[in-house]
Amino acid sequence: MTLQRYQAAIAAFDQANGQDPNKELSAGKECPKELLYARRMTEMQERFAPEASEAVKLACRAQHIQRWKSPRSNYPMDKKGYMLWRTNLYKFHAETAGNLMKEVGYDDEMIARVKTIVGKKELKTNSETQLMEDVVDLVFIEHYMMAFAAQHPEYDEAKWILIIKKTWDKMSASAQQFALAGKIKLPQALVPLILKAVQ
Repeated sequence: MTLQRYQAAIAAFDQANGQDPNKELSAGKECPKELLYARRMTEMQERFAPEASEAVKLACRAQHIQRWKSPRSNYPMDKKGYMLWRTNLYKFHAETAGNLMKEVGYDDEMIARVKTIVGKKELKTNSETQLMEDVVDLVFIEHYMMAFAAQHPEYDEAKWILIIKKTWDKMSASAQQFALAGKIKLPQALVPLILKAVQ
């Protein structure tokens, strides 16, 4: 790793995410939503896989880069629209990250690796993509699952077990063990459902 180039890429990602007009409170302070998410991704990656490659570290920081520029409301509000939004988001994030990396001097090989990871390509077969997916899911469980639950009071227990199981099945065995070993903060109100889903 060339530290100066790596730090320049992280700074570029953070500057891009710092433009997010959506804000979220953290430790009593208001922060651009996607900048906060990016920092949480890096923090979780350092806890779960401190030995991760430079490509994974960069991908984790850029995983939601400028997400607000492609809102869900731009697509039909059905399953097909949702899947198209997600597919286009992966491409958008990968291209945005790749362009910023090129500006700070990364070569095509590293840019391609990061774009593959951010684009969630070869999940389950590419160890770097899987590692970022593990971090994504751990961050969701620790920081966002409870808020997601609050947004969907209409979901019954069966629906929640299905959602949790889908998240769980995307994780590697080591990430599952990390979560169950008390290495992340589980949303207490959902712990019974989480345990029921993973069993």
